[in-house]
Amino acid sequence: MSILRKLGATTTAVAMLGVGILTATAPAQAAPAGRTAVAPKVAPKTVVASQAVTKKKKAKKKTVLVPGRRHIAKQCMTGRYLCINKKTRKVMFIVNGRLLAEGDARFGGRRTPSREGTFKVYRKSKNHVSSIYKTPMPYAMFYSGGQAVHYSPDFKARGYNGSSHGCTNMRDKKKVAWIFSKVKIGDKVLVYNA
Repeated sequence: MSILRKLGATTTAVAMLGVGILTATAPAQAAPAGRTAVAPKVAPKTVVASQAVTKKKKAKKKTVLVPGRRHIAKQCMTGRYLCINKKTRKVMFIVNGRLLAEGDARFGGRRTPSREGTFKVYRKSKNHVSSIYKTPMPYAMFYSGGQAVHYSPDFKARGYNGSSHGCTNMRDKKKVAWIFSKVKIGDKVLVYNA
């Protein structure tokens, strides 16, 4: 009671809630001695902070290219990379910004597309045969599930008239054999379309 008298003519009650602040203001009523003062019931004003929920779409990381006709991703210029450009249909083996080998490439069809993104070579198999399609995959360098960079006799024979089942096919057996001999487990693979 003495607190209410010290506050004077008005009493302010403030309550914090999880979503905002509720406030109520009313004139203080003097309570007779021996009784406690009861604040009159007044509808509180609700102040709610605006909660703008913005849905951020997962932005597709844009590939930045090094100037030049090869359309090499800037990312491939540091470290050891198999840089695979689906737009120019090239596989490039680059070590610390130096292009060591380049060859023609063919990719998966509409139903079995080649995945894009950054991967690592996790397995190499010189005389591999596909367990699913029962086709030879010489000099296979696996980077994403069953997808690998490898030589394709079909690509050599038919060119771009065919497609793979998601792998990156190379036409030149000597080039892919050379790349296979130099690539190490753990080397990065970047598959992009720019």
